[in-house]
Amino acid sequence: MAELEFSRIEYFLNYTRTNITDLSTRLDSLEHELNQSFLVIMAIIIMLMQCGFAFIEASCVRCKNAGNALLKNVLDMAVTVIAYWTCGFALAFGKGNSFIGWHAYWASSDLEGDYMAFFFFEFVFAATSATLVSGALSERCDFIAYFIYSFLITAFIYPPVTHWAWSDEGWLKLGSVYEINGVQERVGFHDFSGSGAVHLVGGTAALLGAIILGPRIGRFHPETGADMNLKGHSVPFAALGAFLLIVGFLAFNGASQLTMTKPGDNVIIALSITNTIIAGSMSGFSSVVIRRLFRRNWSVLYTVNGCVSGMVAICGGCDLFRPWGACLVGMVAGVCFNITSWGVAKLKIDDPVDAVAVHFSGGVWGVIAVSLLGYPNGILIAWDKRSGLMLAWQLVGLCAIMLWTATLSAIMFGSMKGLGMFRVSEEVERKGLDLPIHGEHAYPPEAYEPSSSLESILRILENGNLTPAQMGFLIKEGKDPGMYDTPDLKMARLPIRRSRGISQTSSEMEIVVKQKEGIGRVRKLSFVPSEMEIVVKPSSERHSRVSSVHSKVNEALEEEPETNHNDRLDTLQRRKCSHSINL
Repeated sequence: MAELEFSRIEYFLNYTRTNITDLSTRLDSLEHELNQSFLVIMAIIIMLMQCGFAFIEASCVRCKNAGNALLKNVLDMAVTVIAYWTCGFALAFGKGNSFIGWHAYWASSDLEGDYMAFFFFEFVFAATSATLVSGALSERCDFIAYFIYSFLITAFIYPPVTHWAWSDEGWLKLGSVYEINGVQERVGFHDFSGSGAVHLVGGTAALLGAIILGPRIGRFHPETGADMNLKGHSVPFAALGAFLLIVGFLAFNGASQLTMTKPGDNVIIALSITNTIIAGSMSGFSSVVIRRLFRRNWSVLYTVNGCVSGMVAICGGCDLFRPWGACLVGMVAGVCFNITSWGVAKLKIDDPVDAVAVHFSGGVWGVIAVSLLGYPNGILIAWDKRSGLMLAWQLVGLCAIMLWTATLSAIMFGSMKGLGMFRVSEEVERKGLDLPIHGEHAYPPEAYEPSSSLESILRILENGNLTPAQMGFLIKEGKDPGMYDTPDLKMARLPIRRSRGISQTSSEMEIVVKQKEGIGRVRKLSFVPSEMEIVVKPSSERHSRVSSVHSKVNEALEEEPETNHNDRLDTLQRRKCSHSINL
């Protein structure tokens, strides 16, 4: 009887042991599958950032280039995935040495099925870095050159940096072993989700590209160097892009933990996401306040770019910062964005979307902030030998990333410029890239044609912005550069001054309305209100906003077949008037 009981107990124990082993195997498999699903789902959300960058770039260019901006961002996915699949992923995460990987993963060779999720996740990071360059070169970069530099950045410039910072073999991540308080500790470069590895790479490449490519025609005055401020065409597009970027950034930073099933994973994920939204919000707020203090307006574009700059800066240490630290990082990021944006324009570097100010300055500050505010070893939290070594390694990583990216970018962009394939022709740039290159408008043709020359003038006088049909180039000393395909209105820059809350514009202004050739002659007008003062203030009677010059403009535009248009032009150029216009 005892032997029977013992046999039953032994059978039960063996059965239980088998079930426990099987259960443990299944739990391990479930954890692995959950982690893979986590990476895939978050990577899909991160792809929304591509939509955000596309809308922001399209908003910051003129209507005649909006289609080109959108198409580049759509094709960016195709170019970057091919580049990263063929060689980029192997150079970044293949086995090799501390500088670069080379073994396996070429065109997904030896890439096991459960590693595909990691490839897809890293690809969207690579695509983000390459996309940043596009905006800084908008409105004048050749379409073929865009394909070339996007491929080269994704395949050869970006991957080695991620190998240094994120691969287990990378020299920046490994750092070095030091004796700290009698204990051997390893200290190295920390970049949790890419302030340096992603955004600093893209921002540095954008800076070198903008310098080598040169500014757009009409961006800076050819003699005085004054900033002519070629405005974009759609503020709503910028706001839409910002919302998409915010959603993408939350996944971008949260998913950088890579797993969600290990003890403590969810704490880091939640902390990263919380810090991201705090830093972005604080940066956007500080940016718009600075804009209000110095430029007297609440700018949507500066709010949007300031918010993105804060999220760029928090990437480096969003897993280490406490929420109050994230607040400080965001506030400083907003200041850095405004200073860099101003400095870039002062240096005559044309960056239509402020990519350099957002991603370069945000990336630099994000890398440095890790050593200052990272918990628990940041310099401002616990000053000791380890915090000093952290700062040293962050600076080493910062300099290495900038030097690598700047050197290869200069070679790449300089070679394309030397071969004459980097920039579109002057004629194409003046007409806009949409129709000459793509054969289609971003908007219906009637959106590009004002209903009358008078309407064009009224739009200019009302808000200082150019309509889609206007090229925005300065005509000085009565020189006419020639005919264009669409009516064109050109205007000198009008400096703004403020007095008791009322915007005032007082400057010499020359308006030239140019139309297609009519029968036998071209109608032209030069309207020179050299002493005209425009007082901008709300008014319900909008029809009275130009009553004092309305009749003069109509008179100048009337048909006079028997009068030579050159004589009329000379007569009109001598007219001067002084008026006050209620808008």
